[in-house]
Amino acid sequence: MTAFDVDLFVIGAGSGGVRAARIAAGHGARVMIAEEFRIGGTCVIRGCVPKKLYVYASRFADDFAAAESFGWRLPGKPEFDWRKLVAAKEAEISRLSGLYQANLAKVNVEIVQQRAEIEGPNAVRLVASGRRVTARHILVATGGAPRMHPVIPGIEHAISSNEVFDLPEFPRRLVIVGSGYIAVEFASIFARLGAEVTLLFRADRILRGFDDFMREGLSEALTATGVRQMPGVLPTALEKTAAGLCVKLSNGQSLVADQILVATGRAPHTQGLGLEKTGVATDRDGAIAVDAENRTTIPSIHAVGDVTNRVNLTPVAIREGHLLAERLFGGGTQTVDYDCIPSAVFTTPEIGVVGLTEAEARERCATLDIYQTSFRPMRATIAGGADRVRMKIVVDGDSDRVLGVHILGDAAAEMVQVLAISLRLGAKKADFDATMALHPSASEELVTLRTRTARYTR
Repeated sequence: MTAFDVDLFVIGAGSGGVRAARIAAGHGARVMIAEEFRIGGTCVIRGCVPKKLYVYASRFADDFAAAESFGWRLPGKPEFDWRKLVAAKEAEISRLSGLYQANLAKVNVEIVQQRAEIEGPNAVRLVASGRRVTARHILVATGGAPRMHPVIPGIEHAISSNEVFDLPEFPRRLVIVGSGYIAVEFASIFARLGAEVTLLFRADRILRGFDDFMREGLSEALTATGVRQMPGVLPTALEKTAAGLCVKLSNGQSLVADQILVATGRAPHTQGLGLEKTGVATDRDGAIAVDAENRTTIPSIHAVGDVTNRVNLTPVAIREGHLLAERLFGGGTQTVDYDCIPSAVFTTPEIGVVGLTEAEARERCATLDIYQTSFRPMRATIAGGADRVRMKIVVDGDSDRVLGVHILGDAAAEMVQVLAISLRLGAKKADFDATMALHPSASEELVTLRTRTARYTR
C-alpha cells in the first residue's frame, strides 16, 4: 500500500497540464487532473484555436475583393453571418476538448471536472465534493486570465478576450483597449469582418517589445484596413446609454460603441489556489516562482506554463509539462531551452519572429549588421492595394551568426517556424546567402537579401 492516493495531481487541464498528465501516466504513474472550466484550457477553448479560426474567416474579405482582378465573376456581394461562425467555432473546440479528454482516458488519467485547491505540500482538496486527495507530486498548470485594466467607472460593461468569441450579436462599433498582440489581432479580425474598430492605448505605437520595423509596418496596415489608432489615449469611464456604450477618453473626447474589449494583458491564474498555505513563493503579479526544472519553493509542488509568467506561449507550456513528467517519472534530465522560440502575431498581414530584435541585439553585440527590405507582394501586382511585405535579418557583425529574423506578410508564421531550426543550429548570414532561392516566392528574399542596410558598433 502506497503512502499517497496518486503519484501526480495536476491542477488545470490546459495544454501544459494535459501533456504532463499523459506523459506521467505513460510511465506508469497514477495521475489525477482537475479542471474547473472545460478540458483543453485557454488555447483550445478561448485562445489560439478559436482566434485562428476567426482569422481565417476575416481573410476571406481580401480574397473576395481580389477575386475579380484575377478573372472571377462574383454573382453578388458576399455576406457575413456572425452566428454561423460562432457555431462553427464552438463545434470545433468541442471536438478538440473531447479529444483531449479521450486521450487522457486512454492512459488511465482520472479526470475531475471541479476546482481543486492546495492544502499542503502533498494534499489537494476538491472544492465541490470536499474530497481530499494526497499526492506525491502536485503540478499547478492553471494558466493566466485577462486583466481588466484600467480600473475605471463602468468597467463592468466591458468584455475580455474570454467573452469576445461568443457575443450574441456582431459588434458593428468596437473599441479595443490595448496595443499588445491580443488587441491588434482582434482589431484586425473585426475590421475585416466589417466592424468600425478603434484602438486605445497608452504607448506611442502598437506591439511594445516587437521589432520597430514590424511595429511600424503593422500600424500602417491596420490603418489601411480602417482601424483607428489613438496612441496615448485611454478610457476614463464607461456608461451604458440608449445609443450604446459611451466611452469617455483621457483626451476629453468620447466614443459610442456596441462593445468595449479590454485587452491590456493577462495575469497568472493563482488566486484562491491555496499557495500561501504551503509557502509556495509568488511575485507581486501572482506568478509562481520556479527553477529550471519547474520546481517551486516547495520541492513536491511544481508549475508550468503561463502561471509562471516566463514565456507565455502554448508550445512552451507543452514542452515544460512534457519534460517535467519525464524527469519525475521517466528518468529524464533534460530542461527547456528557451532560446530561439518562434512566435507570431496573427493579424492580417501577420508577423512572424524568431530570435532577437534589433534593439535587443544592439545591447549585446559589439558589431551589429542589419539587412531589411520592404516590397510589394506578387499578388498585389494584379489585385492592387497597399500591401507591403517587410523582412529584417539581424546579424552579429563579428561572428556572422544570424541572431533574429522578423517578417511581416502572408505566411510569416510558417516561415519563422522553419527558420527557427536554422537559428538554433547557429546558421550564419553566409549560409543564408549560399542557399538557393525558390522563385517566385516571398521567402526567397531571405536568401537574396545581401545588401547591408545598417551597421552599428560600440
